[in-house]
Amino acid sequence: MKRRTAWLPTVALVLGALYCVVPTVWILVAATKSKSELFSTSTYLPSTGLFENLSDLSAYNGGIFWKWMLNSFLYAAVGGVLASFVSAAAGYALAKYEFRGRKLLFNTILAGVLLPQIVLAIPQYLLLSKIGLTDSYLGVLLPQLFNPYGIYLCRIYAAASVPDALLEAGRLDGASEFTLFRTVGLRLMGPGLVTVFLLQFIAIWNNFLLPFVLVTSEDKFPLTVGLYSLLRHGAAEASLYSLVITGTLLSIIPVVVLFLSLQRYWKIDLVTGAVR
Repeated sequence: MKRRTAWLPTVALVLGALYCVVPTVWILVAATKSKSELFSTSTYLPSTGLFENLSDLSAYNGGIFWKWMLNSFLYAAVGGVLASFVSAAAGYALAKYEFRGRKLLFNTILAGVLLPQIVLAIPQYLLLSKIGLTDSYLGVLLPQLFNPYGIYLCRIYAAASVPDALLEAGRLDGASEFTLFRTVGLRLMGPGLVTVFLLQFIAIWNNFLLPFVLVTSEDKFPLTVGLYSLLRHGAAEASLYSLVITGTLLSIIPVVVLFLSLQRYWKIDLVTGAVR
């Protein structure tokens, strides 16, 4: 009975891994097929058309795909950094300062975690259109700066990793509150901020609905909206499907590289925290 029970988590883990890996393998294999081979060869049989697809994708509409890639990186990198800083400041304040309405404010932020993005897209569009920020880079970035889940994580991490005694010692030495936050709070919250940045970067990179509603100029599309527009054109021109698949494969690479590069910072920060 115990052996059967021990096998259940393993089977569930294998099935979950297959669920995640199989679509990625399909994209990798399909990107190697030419336009004529995509629908005429075996599903998981690779071919030699990858470089041809990359060339066609780069040449499509004057290289607009790379503009979409740059836009996505701009939205995700700038939005991720600024959102991490906002989350760190808000989480630090909620954890380390006593003020009236703190609990109500924190509960309100937690309620924001439960709201799906589709509910917020139209109100955000109406607000941004009032101030003339539709179809602009700033209009896409501003709603991404406030991340309720990131604030929640930073609040929990600040409460656990930033000692009150260290802050009091800094105040006795004459340090200002901003100096304490910058030199003490941000450094000790490092592992939490890496996690918040990664989650926010991926969320913005994969975001579709808000840019789809806000942006109308093709040269300001992120990858998600750009590939969707390419897919719609493919309904009338089947040869574009190979470009969509190749573009999807390329869109995965930055996220994988970011995740692998930040992994070592998690390990370093966790070891440093243990030494402290």
